Amino acid sequence: MIPFGSGLDRLAGFASASHWRACLLLLLISLGAFLPGFASLPPFDRDEPRFAQASKQMLETRDFVDIRFQDEARHKKPVGIYWLQSASVAAGEALGVSEARTQIWLYRLPSLIGAIATVLLSYWALLAFVGARLALLGGALMAAAVLLGVEARIAKTDAVLAACAVATMGALARAWLDWTRSLAFVPSRHNWLVFWGATALALLIKGPIVPMVWGLAALVLSIRERSLRWFAPLRPGRGLLLCLVAVLPWFIAIALKSGGEFFAESVGKDMLGKVGEGQEKHWGPPGLYLLLFFGTYWPAAAFAAMAVPFAWARRREPQILFLIAWILPSWLVFEAVPTKLPHYVLPLYPAITALLLLAMINGGIDRFRRGATLTAALVVLVPAALVGVVLYGNWTLDRTLPFLALPVLALALFVAWLVFRAFQRGEIEGALWRGVVASLLLSAGVLGLAAPSLRSLQMSPRLAEAVRAVGCPDPKVITVGYREPSLVFLVGTDLAMGYDGAAAAAFLRQPGCRVALVEQRAAADFVAAIAAIDPPPRLATTVRGFNLNGGKRLSISVYVRE
Repeated sequence: MIPFGSGLDRLAGFASASHWRACLLLLLISLGAFLPGFASLPPFDRDEPRFAQASKQMLETRDFVDIRFQDEARHKKPVGIYWLQSASVAAGEALGVSEARTQIWLYRLPSLIGAIATVLLSYWALLAFVGARLALLGGALMAAAVLLGVEARIAKTDAVLAACAVATMGALARAWLDWTRSLAFVPSRHNWLVFWGATALALLIKGPIVPMVWGLAALVLSIRERSLRWFAPLRPGRGLLLCLVAVLPWFIAIALKSGGEFFAESVGKDMLGKVGEGQEKHWGPPGLYLLLFFGTYWPAAAFAAMAVPFAWARRREPQILFLIAWILPSWLVFEAVPTKLPHYVLPLYPAITALLLLAMINGGIDRFRRGATLTAALVVLVPAALVGVVLYGNWTLDRTLPFLALPVLALALFVAWLVFRAFQRGEIEGALWRGVVASLLLSAGVLGLAAPSLRSLQMSPRLAEAVRAVGCPDPKVITVGYREPSLVFLVGTDLAMGYDGAAAAAFLRQPGCRVALVEQRAAADFVAAIAAIDPPPRLATTVRGFNLNGGKRLSISVYVRE
């Protein structure tokens, strides 16, 4: 029997002998990391169903310029992700997927593809800094990163944006390293197309975030070099023209259609609002990303932290300088902005991966340094804490345990322990590969088996199921007291929103088959208001669960009047 560590070493050696093999292995690792729970997890309130619903309405209205959630204009982000999601769902419909427009996994496909692209492009970008074997390891660490795995399963912008970011920075790195005579190979003459093509896509996905990342990096490097000539191979004139051709048609179209309201909302309220204050309860103090880093970049975060002294000591070297320019200015911007969400720093993780690999091959990961053992212990403590939260949630909310997940979770923790033990022996590369395996097991156990079994958190799918079970075709539905976007996505665009029980009762008085979803707090007013209805609506069922966003238990009664 081949020992565990030896088998991983042989696999890495075999795959890294060819770029095609390396990419195939990274694809398989990515699928293993991202697919568990991809289709079985319900829509995550509140951002994901807002994106999905807006994309669904594009298909319903055939309006691919304006972005709307029900009757409300959704002028926060550009149109790119909505086009990708609409195309994905349209393809599903063409292939015969049943009820394609309410299948959340179809809307998640662009995120899945974006996450896989992030992994493969990280491998490509890392080849500018290290050999194929280490670039393969770096790509695998990106696939294993908790944050990228989460974004791969959510139908919104950030996985695709990460792919755009690493594409631009990989191209920028080649220009810089070629200028400083630090690149081991001649960059492709088409490198500029990668850079500007990814920039154009990023502008359509989420506006100026990616240009900010590469712009700050380029500014730092230009100041250091006292010259902009190193940027010339990226052909800025031709590239800017390419960007304008790609992005201006939609920006002009939405400006005309919205009367300029899109820019007032997206720039004046959304972007500048996030800079000025913490929006939608997403405020966080400076330093929050650093604290979250050990969870979001697990399993490699602890080792990356140990690479910091190495990076600082060699900060003037062209490779290290570029990576610091990639990370530090943007990280400081994100820390300074009051509105904080974990995924904001995701475009910087490939650079952190590169620093980790360079530190490892140059003896910069010192297991004897003060605090190194305690830091490495986070490789075990972080997943142990996550498993504890998952088991506690299952028991607290549903009074059960995810029995199928328990052996997988136990094995994940055991492999995490092997990571720690390999570090203690000084086998850093072996420890990192074991970390990838631990991440795959944790993904399968938590997201593939444990999380989908949390029935209490699936309020919207259960309510949508109750509506479908009323027995009449195309019922009109109103909800009172429960207004999550996931319910709109699953029940239908014309879902009515009532503010009290009386509104629900008035809704039921209208002709046709009608359904009212009445949350317990509005029940007394509703019961009093329906007393005068003849015949009275019948109580079909009551759905009980927990609203994670509101942080409270819910009891919602389903009333039907046919």
